[in-house]
Amino acid sequence: MSAIGFNHYNLRAPRELLDELKTFYCEIVGLTQGQRPPFESFGYWLYAGDQCVLHLSQTRPDEVRHIDVATTFDHVAFTCTNRPEMEARLKHYNLPFKEGRVPSLGISQLFIKDPAGNGIELSFASNQA
Repeated sequence: MSAIGFNHYNLRAPRELLDELKTFYCEIVGLTQGQRPPFESFGYWLYAGDQCVLHLSQTRPDEVRHIDVATTFDHVAFTCTNRPEMEARLKHYNLPFKEGRVPSLGISQLFIKDPAGNGIELSFASNQA
């Protein structure tokens, strides 16, 4: 038995940060809020097309989540289109970004951080750069 694909990742945060994350991933990254089962806890499910890729879950009142701790997590990557539009959006929101390229794969990249400090790679086919 082996993994056959990527399903989703989950971020847990207090409600205020959770709402900031939802806004960031929808307005900046371009995910859309979609159907979420009626769990006991509050949260959002965000979609890339028809694939749910990000779950945002509210922490319990007594739960502490540290966002200033170094871990092995570096970034999550999204395949994107229209790099010029994305760069304009990042500049509009005054979000700093770093650029990268993987010429052998025909990929150009923009690297940003979400409101909790998580790394995000926005990956584009180089012919869109």
